[in-house]
Amino acid sequence: MSLFAELTNSVNAVRPTRTTMRNYDLPLVVATSLLVAIGILMVYSAAIALADGPKFANYGRYYFVMRQTLYVGIGLFVAAFVLTVPIETLQRTTMWIFIITMLLLVLVLIPGIGRKVNGAMRWLPVGPVTFQPSELMKLAALLFTADYTIRKQDQMHSTLRGFLPIAVALAAVAGLLLKEPDLGAVIVVIAISMGILFLGGINAHIFSGIALLLTSAFALIIWLSPFRTRRIFAYLDPWNPENILKDSYQLSHSLVAIGRGQWTGVGLGGSVEKLHYLPEAHTDFIMAVIGEELGFIGILLMITLFGVLVHRCIEIGRQAIAMERPFGGLVAQGVGIWFGVQSFINIGVCLGLLPTKGLTLPLVSYGGTGIVLNLCAIAIVLRVDFENRNMMRGVRS
Repeated sequence: MSLFAELTNSVNAVRPTRTTMRNYDLPLVVATSLLVAIGILMVYSAAIALADGPKFANYGRYYFVMRQTLYVGIGLFVAAFVLTVPIETLQRTTMWIFIITMLLLVLVLIPGIGRKVNGAMRWLPVGPVTFQPSELMKLAALLFTADYTIRKQDQMHSTLRGFLPIAVALAAVAGLLLKEPDLGAVIVVIAISMGILFLGGINAHIFSGIALLLTSAFALIIWLSPFRTRRIFAYLDPWNPENILKDSYQLSHSLVAIGRGQWTGVGLGGSVEKLHYLPEAHTDFIMAVIGEELGFIGILLMITLFGVLVHRCIEIGRQAIAMERPFGGLVAQGVGIWFGVQSFINIGVCLGLLPTKGLTLPLVSYGGTGIVLNLCAIAIVLRVDFENRNMMRGVRS
């Protein structure tokens, strides 16, 4: 065999096979789809018995699952539109989104405009449905912080010029949210913003000082609020006879539900705690119903799906930053922080690892504004990923 033939055979032996890159991140889409599907199923299971009680006697057995399905449909429609918006365009409109959301937070506190439910002014009536501005603020604060971090990149080492302006803005947001009151939303918004600032390169000493200050502020808020203080003590001793029928009522019944589930659960639809024993079984404590009906395996599945979702958001953000698209990268990672923190708090509360706090489980719990904005956030991450892939192909988005 000639030398030319040998070289030709060698080249052919190592020639890479032709591959086709997807236009989307498959693990992220699968994890999101499964969480939404499980959410619809578990909302149906958790809420089907509510019609037997006097509060929801006129609603019907399928009221909540039908509305949840409708909200998912609306969310997918809005997410499809968001997916068409270039990240560069989104960055240019970030300030307007933040300002409009701030105005909505003011509007919801005006008597006669905002709707009060269970002592909290968190909802704006929009025809037959209600809108919750605090859910929009999670996304607005995320976009605003990412844009601010990029614009102030050279000043992130300075407390006065780098951190103070955004600290004032976030303090105003926190003040409005605490007026509702909605401490859970405050915690999530602050966690998202601090996470983005940390990833954006804020000075380590400034970050440590801010973290200490925020911890002290939250401790002071809890200490000055009698009902929040009672929740902390009830969390520390949920089985105390003085607490079990009052402040630890939800927690104790959540733990009973999860305990009944054991390894494999009592079976889909077989929950006893959802039969008017566990309040908010279809919203804040839906994980307790999952634990009771699907057991440890069901809880592990949910944690795994959220782990995949958060990991993909962080990884997509890392790729964008590596391609010198820092805004898209920080936004994607901010969505990962958002879903990670909120799911950790919700699951931690249901398992008794954290004090009781009213936060829904993203993509799963019943709720209109929440599910729509959760799907929009995922759409933004998919858009970042789409533009990453186009850059890899050498195609201009």
